[in-house]
Amino acid sequence: MNKQKFTPPIRRGSGLAAGRDNILYNTESLLEPIVIVIVIWAIAYWFTGRVSPRYLILSAFLFYITFPCSSKLHMPPWQVFRNITLTWLLIVFLVLSLGILTGYNKLFPSNAILAWLWLTPLCQIAAVLALRLFAPLILKLQGKQKKAIIVGVNEQGVALAESLENNLYNSTTCIGYFDDRGKERLPENMQYPLLGKFSDLAEYVKTHHIDVIYINIVQLAAPNASQPRMTKLLDDLKDTTASIYIVPDMFLSDVIQGNIGHVGDIAVLAVCESPIVGVDNMMKRLFDICLSILFLVFMSPIILCIIIGIKLSSPGPILFRQRRYGLDGKEISVYKFRSMTLHHSEGDVVQATKRDKRITRFGALLRKTSLDELPQFINVIQGRMSIVGPRPHAVKHNEMYRKLIKGYMIRHKVRPGITGWAQVSGYRGETETLDKMQTRIDYDLDYLRHWSLRLDIYIIFKTIWVMIKGQDSAY
Repeated sequence: MNKQKFTPPIRRGSGLAAGRDNILYNTESLLEPIVIVIVIWAIAYWFTGRVSPRYLILSAFLFYITFPCSSKLHMPPWQVFRNITLTWLLIVFLVLSLGILTGYNKLFPSNAILAWLWLTPLCQIAAVLALRLFAPLILKLQGKQKKAIIVGVNEQGVALAESLENNLYNSTTCIGYFDDRGKERLPENMQYPLLGKFSDLAEYVKTHHIDVIYINIVQLAAPNASQPRMTKLLDDLKDTTASIYIVPDMFLSDVIQGNIGHVGDIAVLAVCESPIVGVDNMMKRLFDICLSILFLVFMSPIILCIIIGIKLSSPGPILFRQRRYGLDGKEISVYKFRSMTLHHSEGDVVQATKRDKRITRFGALLRKTSLDELPQFINVIQGRMSIVGPRPHAVKHNEMYRKLIKGYMIRHKVRPGITGWAQVSGYRGETETLDKMQTRIDYDLDYLRHWSLRLDIYIIFKTIWVMIKGQDSAY
C-alpha cells in the first residue's frame, strides 16, 4: 500500500453515539447472541446427551447473524417483548426455510426443534430484563463517568443536558455550558452553570480533562460568520483528545451519511471520536491479548537470550521505562529492553541518532531488529498499548509537537501501538525535521480513518518483513 492523502470517511452510528465504548454496551451487544447459543447447547445436551457438530454449526450460524444485537435497555418491557418476538420469528423463518431446502432440519429431533422455538425468545427476554437490574453495577465497574460540556445554549442544548442526566444507563455526565451570550439572554431552565465563552473552550477542555464535547450548531450559525467561527472552534479543539459531536439543526437530522447516533431523542453527529469503539474495541482488545500471550510464549527463548546479552554488554537494569502519552492523552509507562549505556532524565529526552555513542553494540542489534520493543507486549496485556496503533512519543516530544502540528493530539483517540502504519511505511526511528514528523502524523491519522482488523493484520505481517530485511532509520 502506498501512502495517500485520504478524506476521512463518515460512518453511520449504531444509535448510541457517545456510549459505544462502555462495558454495558459491549455486554448488551453480546447478551442475546450468547443466550441463543447457550439455549441450543442446553437443548442438545438434554435431548442427545452431548453437543454434536450439527448443533455447534447451527449455534455458530445463529451467533453470526444476531451479533451484535441492538440496544434495548431504553425500551419499556412490552416493547422489549415485541422486538425480540418479531426478530425471533424472522430468524426462525430464515433458519427453517434453509433447513427444509437443504434437508438439514432432518438431523434434529422434532421435540428439540419445538423446545428451541419457544425457549429461546423467553430466555432472551429474561436476559435483557435481568441486565437492567445489573446495569448500575456494570457501569460502576467501568469507573468514573465521562465529563461532557455543551457548546451553545438553547432549548435543544438544555434538552440534551436533561437526556444525559436522566439516562440511567449513560456513562457520561454534563458539567456545564459554553456560550458567548450573557446569562440574561440564556434559557431560564438551565440545569448546569455557564463555564465560559467559546474562546475559553479549548483551554478549559485541556485543563479539566473533558472527555466529550457537544457543539450546538444552531447557536454557532450566525449568518455573517458561522463557518469561520465553527472552523476556528474545531481547529482549537484539535489540540485536545476529547470526542466531539455536532448537535445538528432539525433539517440535518435525516442525513444519510455520517456517524449519526442519539442521546435520548436528540440526534448527534460525530466529528471526532475513536474509530475503535464498542464491538470493534472488544474484538481488537481480544486480538491483542491472545496474540501477545502467544507471542511472548513463542519468543521466550529469544527473550532469555536478550536478557543475558544486556547483562553482559553493560551494567544496569534490563528494562528501560519511559513516560509516554497513551489513550486519551493519559500518561503511561512504556517498557523497552535497555539498549544504551546511559539513562537520560525524564526532563531531557533526546532521540537516538545515527552512530549515537550511548547505544551499546548489543543495543544496536536490538534496535535494528526492533527486538528492544518486545517488553511492550506486557504493556499490551496491561491495556496500556495495542499491538498496532500510532507509536507513543516521549512526553516532552508530545508537548513540543502538539504546538507545531495541527491535529497532533487526535492520534491519542486510540491506544498507542508497538508498531504502526507510519513505521511500516518508512517513518520509523529519528524524526530530525518537522516535515518528517508531520508525515508520520499524517500516516497515524490515516490509520485512524481507515482502521479495520484486516489493516492491523496487514501491518503486523509487514512489520515482520521490515524486521527481517532491516530498516536504516532505526538507530
